[in-house]
Amino acid sequence: MKSEQINNKNFYYPPGGILLWIIITIELITFGVALIVLVFMSKEDPELFHKSRLLLNSTYGATNTVFLLVSGFFMATTVHLFKKGNFDKASFYLNLTMIGGLLFLVLKSIEYYHKIESGLLIDHDTFFTFYWLLTGFHVIHVLIGLVILTYFKFTLKKLETEDLEAGAAFWHMCDLIWLLLFPVIYLIL
Repeated sequence: MKSEQINNKNFYYPPGGILLWIIITIELITFGVALIVLVFMSKEDPELFHKSRLLLNSTYGATNTVFLLVSGFFMATTVHLFKKGNFDKASFYLNLTMIGGLLFLVLKSIEYYHKIESGLLIDHDTFFTFYWLLTGFHVIHVLIGLVILTYFKFTLKKLETEDLEAGAAFWHMCDLIWLLLFPVIYLIL
């Protein structure tokens, strides 16, 4: 009877609680709607959007995609090892997860620096307005994710599995958002 209650609780109350999943859903909808508006606006002036997109470094975008995907794999590994009680290895993989996030931020900072130096600011044109808003909002999410992971790093042995899974869900949301942003902004337009 007790195991049934636990299963029902886990089914109706996902890791982090329903509020976290509402937030994740709202974030994904927000980015999704913004990307749809971006694509719609690109149809209004396809030449401007195409020329502006060519000013981006798709190698930076692709490298950042690898950083986040590998980091996401390390986060999943962290959760797996944590559930097995292997806290030392979980801590190691959590460090690798955070390094992936930091590498993403370093490369994104370099990319931003080049855009600023070239005068490609938020008011340059419609494409760059979307570029700065969407990628900047994503960077904020990665920063928040790194704060959460840093907290986990120092409290790993005291954490509940559900808390770690909730943090992992947030981190994977950052991966998913980037997987939506990268092809649309760097490759398609």
